[in-house]
Parts: sequence; C-alpha cells; structure tokens
Amino acid sequence: MKKKLSVLLVVVLVLATVLSGCGGGEDTVELKMATGGTGGTYYGYSGIIAQALADVVTITPESTGASMQNVQYLQTGESQIAIIQNDVMSYAYTGTDLWAASNAEAYTDFSAVMACYPETVQIIAKKSITSIDQLKGKKVSVGDAGSGVEFNATQVLAAYGMDINKDIVKNNQSFADSADSIKNGTIDAAFVVAGAPTTAVQELATTYDFNVLSIDKEHAAKLMEDYEFYTNLTIPGGTYNCVADDVETVAVMATIVARNDVPEDTIYALVKGIFDNKDTIAANHEKGKLIDLETAVSGITIPFHPGAEKYFKEQGAL
Repeated sequence: MKKKLSVLLVVVLVLATVLSGCGGGEDTVELKMATGGTGGTYYGYSGIIAQALADVVTITPESTGASMQNVQYLQTGESQIAIIQNDVMSYAYTGTDLWAASNAEAYTDFSAVMACYPETVQIIAKKSITSIDQLKGKKVSVGDAGSGVEFNATQVLAAYGMDINKDIVKNNQSFADSADSIKNGTIDAAFVVAGAPTTAVQELATTYDFNVLSIDKEHAAKLMEDYEFYTNLTIPGGTYNCVADDVETVAVMATIVARNDVPEDTIYALVKGIFDNKDTIAANHEKGKLIDLETAVSGITIPFHPGAEKYFKEQGAL
C-alpha cells in the first residue's frame, strides 16, 4: 500500500509540474514605468498603454517628477522603462546641457524604444511682437530655472543670435504663471514646450489675444544641425482661437526608453503591442492618435533597444 501511494504521489507531482508549465499560456512580464505627476500627460498616457497591453505585458505606471527623475529611476533600477523628452534623453546619454548643469554623470545603460508624440516648442507673445528676433531686450519667461524648457529656449534664441542671459530679460515661471503674466503685461513672451494645444495657453486664448511666433525653416535647420533631437512641426491654424494661420515651429518628442537589461523579446512585444492596439489607445487618449511608424523613429539620437530595432526593421521603418 505504501509503495502504491508513493508511486501515485510521484505521478501527481509530475502532472502538477507539467500543468503549471502549460496551463493558460506564458506568464506576462512585469515592468515598472516612470512617468510624471498624476495629473500630467505622461502618467495618463502610460496608464492607457498599460490597460491596452494588459494581456501582453504588465506595466505599472509610477508617478515621478518627469524626465530627469525618470532617467534616474532607470539608473537605480527602480523602473525598467520610462517616458521622457528626447532632448533630456540625449542630455543624459551624453552628459551635456541639463545633465552637465546638474553635475550628473552621463548614463548610457539605456536605449530608445519609440517616440510617441511631439511636445511642441510654442513661443507665446503679446500681439505687438510678430517675430523671434523682436524678443531682444524683452521680458521673456523660459520655464522653471534649470528645466528642459529653459534649455530649449537657450537653443532657439542662440539660433537667432541671442544669448538667453544677455539679450532678453529672463523670467523663470511655470506655464500657468507665464500665461497670467502675459495677460497682466508683466512679461512680453513665454516659451511653452508641451503638446499643443496646451491647457494654460488655451485658457489664455479665451480672454487674451496673442501671437504664436514662428521658427522659420532657415533657423529650424540651424537648430536641428546643432541638436538632432528636434523635429519640424506645424501648429495648425485654429489650435488657439486667436491664431488663425498655421505656425511653423519645432518639437521634441515624448519618448519611451528602457534599461538595456530588459530582454529583447519583452521590448519587441511592448512595441508590437502598442502598434497592434493603437486604435484602442487612440480611443482613450488624444495622444494615442499620433502613434505612427514614421513618428516613432524620429528625433532618436541614442541607440534603439534591440527589441525595438527588430520590430521597426520588420516594418521597414529603420
């Protein structure tokens, strides 16, 4: 009897092992994704992607202080993937600009997954100002001190031959405060780098008539020659009700990145899952409408993760 029971127990254990290995398919991989504040676009967008890809990979969006902190989360291993601006991605990888100003060392143990949507360089100015070169000597908000926006402003002004610390009266304000200051007349213009339309600027347009200054093709080309992470972009007329005509400008890209030790097949599944489910993502988030093969590989200045590279090569995008 004992011998029979022993044999039966062995059979049960073997069956349990086999069934656990093949019953219900492969386990999904879990990734923590550094995003931004809970009220911001990064967090909401990442949450929609997480829902759409729930059967492919388990993504847990983490609330953070956005791009720079997200790279730091990758460094420490607190997150495996993140969404950041591609200019900040470049600064981190090369240890320049924002990274150098923060005395942070270059970090290269991460790679690009895909660019998701543009964050537009919008230069909002009172109605009497019609071109960027007229900003010389004016009071201009350039975002929070040391922010990515301030570096964007530095670069754009330099393309027009201006020094941010000498040729304008520099103000460091948030987007909302900048909009209020333009309306109140305490500043003349403001740099806003965000998806257009931007809430603070939309609200300003309901009560105040302003211009959005164009970055013409010549100066945009110079800017992109020096900083490859910029891309050309047109703000369609009517985006803000007081601006009827199209405005030519540039943009940086909100980009998903990953630690290099995330397996190739995981990132391949992630990218494929986003494109396979882009209609679902678009139905639940306006930025999802901008998921596109050409956009996904634009403005990328660091190596692609092998999993992403494999997918984009299969699709003829690389």
